[in-house]
Amino acid sequence: MSGSTPTKWVYDFSEGSKDQKDLLGGKGANLAEMTNLGLPVPPGFTITTDACRFYLEHGSTPEELDAQVSEHLAALERAMGKTLGDPADPLLVSVRSGAAASMPGMMETVLNVGLNDASVEGLARQSGSDRFAWDSYRRLIQMFGKTVLGIDGELFDDALDAVKAEQGTESDLDLDADHLRDVVGRYEAIVREHTGRDFPQDPREQMDLAINAVFDSWNAERAILYRRRERIPSDAGTAVNVVAMVFGNLGMDSGTGVAFTRDPGSGEQGVYGDYLQNAQGEDVVAGIRNTVPLPDLRQIDEGAYEELLGIMSRLEAHYRDLCDIEFTVERNKLWMLQTRVGKRTAAAAFRIATQLVDEGLIDMDEAVRRVTGDQLAQLMFPRFVSGGDAQQLTQGMNASPGAAVGRAVFSAEEAVKWADRGEKVVLVRRETNPDDLAGMIAAEGVLTSRGGKTSHAAVVARGMGKTCVCGAEELQVDTKNRRFSAPGGTVVEEGDVISIDGSTGRVWLGEVPVEPSSVVRYFEGEIDPDADDADDLVRSVHRILAHADETRTLDVRTNADTPEDAARARRFGARGIGLCRTEHMFLGDRRRLVEKLILAEGDDERQAALDGLEPLQKQDFLEIFEAMDGLPVTVRLLDPPLHEFLPDLTELSVRVAVAEAEGHHDEGQLRLLAAVRRMHEENPMLGLRGVRLGLVVPGLFAMQVRAIVEAACERLAAGGDPRPEIMIPLVGAVQELEAIREEADRVITEVQEQHGVDVRPLIGTMIEVPRAALTAGEIAQSAEFFSFGTNDLTQMTWGFSRDDVESAFFHQYLDKGIFGVSPFESLDRDGVGRLVELGVEGGRAARPDLKLGVCGEHGGDPDSVHFFHEVGLDYVSCSPFRVPVARLEAGRAALGAERAGG
Repeated sequence: MSGSTPTKWVYDFSEGSKDQKDLLGGKGANLAEMTNLGLPVPPGFTITTDACRFYLEHGSTPEELDAQVSEHLAALERAMGKTLGDPADPLLVSVRSGAAASMPGMMETVLNVGLNDASVEGLARQSGSDRFAWDSYRRLIQMFGKTVLGIDGELFDDALDAVKAEQGTESDLDLDADHLRDVVGRYEAIVREHTGRDFPQDPREQMDLAINAVFDSWNAERAILYRRRERIPSDAGTAVNVVAMVFGNLGMDSGTGVAFTRDPGSGEQGVYGDYLQNAQGEDVVAGIRNTVPLPDLRQIDEGAYEELLGIMSRLEAHYRDLCDIEFTVERNKLWMLQTRVGKRTAAAAFRIATQLVDEGLIDMDEAVRRVTGDQLAQLMFPRFVSGGDAQQLTQGMNASPGAAVGRAVFSAEEAVKWADRGEKVVLVRRETNPDDLAGMIAAEGVLTSRGGKTSHAAVVARGMGKTCVCGAEELQVDTKNRRFSAPGGTVVEEGDVISIDGSTGRVWLGEVPVEPSSVVRYFEGEIDPDADDADDLVRSVHRILAHADETRTLDVRTNADTPEDAARARRFGARGIGLCRTEHMFLGDRRRLVEKLILAEGDDERQAALDGLEPLQKQDFLEIFEAMDGLPVTVRLLDPPLHEFLPDLTELSVRVAVAEAEGHHDEGQLRLLAAVRRMHEENPMLGLRGVRLGLVVPGLFAMQVRAIVEAACERLAAGGDPRPEIMIPLVGAVQELEAIREEADRVITEVQEQHGVDVRPLIGTMIEVPRAALTAGEIAQSAEFFSFGTNDLTQMTWGFSRDDVESAFFHQYLDKGIFGVSPFESLDRDGVGRLVELGVEGGRAARPDLKLGVCGEHGGDPDSVHFFHEVGLDYVSCSPFRVPVARLEAGRAALGAERAGG
């Protein structure tokens, strides 16, 4: 529309703030924030994520973008007193990606844009270093060739290695200006050969092509894979930051580094990070040369070191969190290139959150919001113990904690292949790069011989919660021959089992035994968080979980079928049982009693089978009620098809046929075969199961109800406080529920009168059939509670069987983006979640006091817990191990924390 204000696609650093991450990306927003704080940030500007989304949708940049870039470039040139690509004194810029959510190494960066065959000479004269100028030019061609022109990066690596070999060196630093001029010539020849054109000499063309390449990298395979794993929205897009270059490769008075305001591995306060003299930033994260610890910068350049410490302190106070900082020293002058709230290990997350509370920077509400259920789950994994037969090979850097055991593999492709076969693997590389992401995801852990705590391997592994040991320099990794050599001559071949400890950096040949983590021992009651010998991690977990419990409105129950599981879940903080599956009580020796029930001919035989099962069921419930004394126990009546308790049809048919061929005639086996054939179903999940069993098999549900109430009466007589709830599964119509309820009420009354006590269980149903959710108002008239069985509800809503499809085609659905995450892992909010909402609305409208819970394993998924909080459920139920996770996430949901899925 004429006269309308044109869209603003470009922002100068002075125009933004840290609160504009969605528009300016994390890097751009934080560069703007540091600029406005008056910190030494090179001038530059940010092209917004809006421009990226426009480009990806239309295949071209917005019409106004070119002019806006020109306007901001001119301002940048004025600020620097230089012109882009000037042959006499060139301005050089970096073109860097920066999405709203941190995606380390997943997208592209191009440094030294503006250099060409003419301006490289001007740069040499202005810098006083021919070597520096030609080193900068070869870096541009290499990055530009791979990122923008799509040339295989190994071609450039091979050319550089060839020049180093000719000079008899393995270090880039040993190459002089003439050698690097030779490298540039070889690089330009590679560009001509593989693109059919010369390397672009127009600086503005270089910049525009680099900007588009950064936009394109949003949809690179590794970026898609990373977003999927981290649940980052696929339509968020990346911003592009164009920044005046400052140079860490001007000599030994220059360098580049990464700093953390606290240790991202442990959370300990101090000076952490890596520094590399005479290097550009990409050298640090690529692990090409091993860095020195950041405190060594004090001896190298005390002025820059002291200024950096002051800035680090200021940034942490400003962001009220651990900050991850990238910086460059150019001839003793410090420049800040980036800051962000740093990724950290799970242990560091909990420690830092409580540290910041104690320092007065945040309150306990914020501390709960700062950690996640996924991080808590990581802290519950076992850890290595000393001993065993494993041989220690070396010790590297403890980059990301955990205990990983697996077969050594030497490429991402092999890691994926072996993991798909069910093998546990450890990915071994000299250093990782973004193309290794799929292998890092597939592996139990990552081991590299190069790089420090800020290398690609370390940063990505910490973000994923993967065990990682970096910089194990004593290992000679031979990826081509798929082996590595350790000190003492030990050779580890692909397929050999190794163990790596991300907490200590130790590496062993063989399998090292493990023990429970201190956090699990705390949940088990073995460690008192207030005792003097309790470690700070246990204390932090205790404080944060206690506050989450105080703030959450969702109760947390457990899925447990045995007294042992029930007792453990209670120690882990469960406030009852939300799902006790009675079918698990019919296995083992009891299976023959079920066979008798199925084979029964007439009422007498059937009743005899039921009479045999009832006392066993009663004892089961008695022990579970004792373990959960004073807390609710929801018992689901028998759910699976009866044929699951019978032999396999094919195997039994063969056995009978073989016996008859040998002249043996077994009447019992023949009757069993006839029953198995009669009960066989093509699709058992949709067949005779759940409430249908109770209606078709006389006395089955009555027996179970009697056992439940008898056990409750006995427990009451023993001085206990049993609180049974009876759940009728697979109801799709209120008439089904009414029929079973009528029978159950009759049995309950009989038992109560026999014992002279008042134990009346709540009677409710499992909402796992879509029709039940749609007719919840009717069903609620006969149900005192609903428990959403989201596993079956997901199967029936999507129309697929979990057991059949997960291995068959789920990976393709994930690859194609149909699923961001498996709907069995995290609730499908739009489909299954909508049915849950309808069930809640209809049920509560008919019965305002209706108790609502969920008993599928989604009850322990962090993202799903937030949804259940939002729709107003009373409780979630999950496996005992996930109970602490659900407790934490319920607290986070009540405090308005971001959910795991964004």
